[in-house]
Amino acid sequence: MLRIFGIIYLIILLIWSIEAVRESNDFHEELYIRPLPNGHVNTYFHFTSRWHYGDKDNLHYTQIIPRPIAETLLLYEVKEIHIGLTQGLWRYETLGYPVVDSAPGAEVRAWFAGKNLTSTIVDDQWIKLASTFSGILCASLNFIDKTNSVEPKFSFRPQFVTGSKEKIPQFIRYASLPREIVCTENLTPWKKLLPCNSKLGFASLLNSGYVHNTNYHSLGIKMRTVCKSYNSNCILEFTETANLVYDPKLLGANGDFSLRRLFGQGLNGYCSLAKSSKIYVHLDDQPYDLTPAPAYNITSLRGGSKTIYGVYDIQNLVDTDRLFNIAWIRRKQIKPTVLLAQPPVLYAHRYILGHGQERGQIVTQITNTHYSTLPIILQENIPWFVPSYMHTLKLSVQTKNGAEYSLKPNIIHYIPGVQRVRPYHLELVFGIPALSTVQISFDFDYIFLKWLEYPPDANHGHYLGSAIITTQLPIGRNYSAIPVDKHIFAASFNASRTSYFLEIRTESLLLSLPTPDFSMPYNVICLACTVVALAFGPIHSVATKRIVVEQKDAPPQSLMGKVMQKLFKRKKSEIADTNSTTQTEPEGSLLFGHSDAEVIHQKFE
Repeated sequence: MLRIFGIIYLIILLIWSIEAVRESNDFHEELYIRPLPNGHVNTYFHFTSRWHYGDKDNLHYTQIIPRPIAETLLLYEVKEIHIGLTQGLWRYETLGYPVVDSAPGAEVRAWFAGKNLTSTIVDDQWIKLASTFSGILCASLNFIDKTNSVEPKFSFRPQFVTGSKEKIPQFIRYASLPREIVCTENLTPWKKLLPCNSKLGFASLLNSGYVHNTNYHSLGIKMRTVCKSYNSNCILEFTETANLVYDPKLLGANGDFSLRRLFGQGLNGYCSLAKSSKIYVHLDDQPYDLTPAPAYNITSLRGGSKTIYGVYDIQNLVDTDRLFNIAWIRRKQIKPTVLLAQPPVLYAHRYILGHGQERGQIVTQITNTHYSTLPIILQENIPWFVPSYMHTLKLSVQTKNGAEYSLKPNIIHYIPGVQRVRPYHLELVFGIPALSTVQISFDFDYIFLKWLEYPPDANHGHYLGSAIITTQLPIGRNYSAIPVDKHIFAASFNASRTSYFLEIRTESLLLSLPTPDFSMPYNVICLACTVVALAFGPIHSVATKRIVVEQKDAPPQSLMGKVMQKLFKRKKSEIADTNSTTQTEPEGSLLFGHSDAEVIHQKFE
């Protein structure tokens, strides 16, 4: 009886602890699915955890927030950090704007704030912070150092709140590793940071075999603090995002698709610690019928753009024993229709011009399709091994009517690079005219590196990180980002503002630097080994074999003499064999200079 009461008490205590965690913590899991006009499917996962930890000392006792994330606040005085691991390129013309934008490869930026912080201290903490997350995410973030880090001045704005009435020094650091490749080793530790890991909830859909076969996939981490007063009464907000673009044709779908086909399985429920678990399906201009139908629809008016979402509340499902699945079945139409993507307000491209291996030119084109001028902040982070010349910087405007004229930037923030010390950093502030394209270009030199500075595949080339373009959009067309003062995807519905903050990235460039003939050492090694092998054989043969001198008589002139000589040699060999079996050869015969032939002749005589 006591054992039964003890089990009941433990169950009640467990339920109470879960409810207590829910009250002190706030966790949401969301999934946004949008069929794209080009036939692809965009799926966006958004996991948000908010923890009211009060005082800074409470960070030692984490609950729903991963402890390594909380410890970074104590060790490095980090107030905000953004990490992106991306494979592929997001096409703005056909896909619109993503909810969270990220550059190809790895991208990290962090804000530091503290009363006793200096730039030297922040540089040291920045490298340690990158190494810490390198171990957490199993990524190559430990390659971030002073040679590829910059301190932007205009491109980024902080999203954290210190709560201090005094002015506290704030520092920002940014770095990118465009060569980084996203693989299963990054996905597994990323899912382990979630409260329910990957066993329950929306994270169970993220199977590595289906995630890494997409046209585009990006994993993101965001952490920030919001305090009412300095280091007290604070909220720690931790967000994980996963943005995927599928091609259903590669999955064997013939126009129709479903959650099971995209992710390999259905949804196995929701996380028990989640306050909400909802799936949002984009319904505008979609030639699909949903099975089952959404529980209800939401109409969002944002910046002059109208969007309809179908909502599935997973926590209110009646049948939770079966895997939940949503199917998109294409409607039968008499006349086939082609959906055209509405062009975004702003998009950009980047490429390299020039010929030969002496000088080149980096060109960035930014296009404005809106009828008014847009403010632009362009950031270029050029590696130290690409010497750039800012006296060749040109900004030219090409209007829709074909006219072309030069443009002068309002602000130029430029820090020249130093070889093997720091990169080249350029920030431009200017306004792009309506219905026009601005082309920014500058020259650079190709240089030789030290042979240890080349990557293992030197002939593949060196990567240059993406340029970052920041602006304020006057309308919300193709815009789905979450407001800065909100933390869940549902907060983007009906979130009209006077302007919409936008960040977009260009392509990462591949630069082929002059490469030495790395086959020369290989040829030298092969030649040296061949010479040694050829010389070793004769020397070893001469040094180990015994030389025997045999005296030969003059060859006979007649046939009878040749016959008698052969008979004589045969008789001598028989006698020698007989004597060798009956007698033992004197031990010191060779020591006194007698050869085997001479001993045989003596015995025969």
